[in-house]
Amino acid sequence: MSEIVAQPVHAPAGPRILRRLRAALPWVLVLAIGAGGYFGYRRYAATRSPIEPEYKVATASKRRIVGRVTASGTLQAVVTVQIGSQVSGRIQHLYADFNSPVKKGELIAKIDPQLFAASVAQASANYSAARANVAQAQAKLSDAQLTRARVQGLAAQQLATGVDVQAAETALAVSTAALDVSKASLLQAQAQLELARVNLSYTSIVSPIDGVVISRSVDVGQTVAASLQAPVLFTIAEDLRKMQVNTNVSEGDVGRIKAEMRASFVVDAFPGMRFAGKVSQIRNAAQAVQNVVTYDAVIDVDNNELKLRPGMTANVTINFDTREDALAVPNAALRFRPPPGVAGSAPPAASGSAGRRGKPAPDEADSRTLWVQRAGVVTPVSVKVGLSDGTVTEITGGALAEGDSVVIDATMPAGSTPAASPAGATTGGARRLF
Repeated sequence: MSEIVAQPVHAPAGPRILRRLRAALPWVLVLAIGAGGYFGYRRYAATRSPIEPEYKVATASKRRIVGRVTASGTLQAVVTVQIGSQVSGRIQHLYADFNSPVKKGELIAKIDPQLFAASVAQASANYSAARANVAQAQAKLSDAQLTRARVQGLAAQQLATGVDVQAAETALAVSTAALDVSKASLLQAQAQLELARVNLSYTSIVSPIDGVVISRSVDVGQTVAASLQAPVLFTIAEDLRKMQVNTNVSEGDVGRIKAEMRASFVVDAFPGMRFAGKVSQIRNAAQAVQNVVTYDAVIDVDNNELKLRPGMTANVTINFDTREDALAVPNAALRFRPPPGVAGSAPPAASGSAGRRGKPAPDEADSRTLWVQRAGVVTPVSVKVGLSDGTVTEITGGALAEGDSVVIDATMPAGSTPAASPAGATTGGARRLF
């Protein structure tokens, strides 16, 4: 008899897999939540953690610092005279031209003298007539004196009446007055003659100084009219070997300049060549140049080689102070400030009156903050500053030593986001922080 063996019956595979997935689903959710939290925390930390930028530094070192004031000005002769005409008329001759050397009293131009010569002749005739009138009045006075004497003699002999005496006295008085009038007319005619002669002399234009003609404003045949003011015919510089530069120094720099200070300047006509000078005076008259108050600082210049010419524009540098072997840092280090959100971006709090409103105390006016990198860490350092030449500044006090690395610039690493930026903001590359 055959034996029957019972075989196990297996459940379908699909429901079994579903049961296993249901059992693992809670763990999958836990892992997903954990991973999302981890990456979210990393993103949050990346946006909120302090950023370490890439710093550009310079070394504090000792060097020579020269304080300078710069200004622009115009070259002029020390003495410049404008030669004009006292009388009106036509230019008859010119005896000097541009760049002509002239001597004092030398004839340089002639105005047509015909009208003035005629005036002299007329005034001379009037003077002669006035002198003749004086002679005539003197003769009449002499006759009146003789007549009075004769009448008085006759009256003493009872041969002339009192009326005759009175008439003789009156005639004498009239003759005396007529002589006085004639003398006054003679003086008037003499004055007119002198005036005519002076005007005639003014037709000859002469140089009042020894010098060089630097400008001529008229030509032969031109008529000049001397009505309200004398027309300028020539401009003469006394000595071009001695010149001066009139500069416009701003009111912020004028307090640093004093007489006898050394100065130097350059002109466009001689590139690369520097000329020396000396401050002779600082004039008190203020001028407004483009809404900036300026003062005229006069620089004396020796021009023995006659290279410099009147009217040239000079860029002047005046050295007002010098520091030898001074600890200095670039001016960019004094301007550098890290933005908010960067580690250590807050400067050190100043003590005393620095936190109060109003003007700083005298010992705080020259205080600045530098950012110094030491052992890879950037920290703020308070210093006192002194002389500056526009590129570097002297450090006169504070916790800064020679060889310290001062920060002058900083850039954000590529792809980083500063803490101050909104969440999710990114940068495409390196970014400057100020």
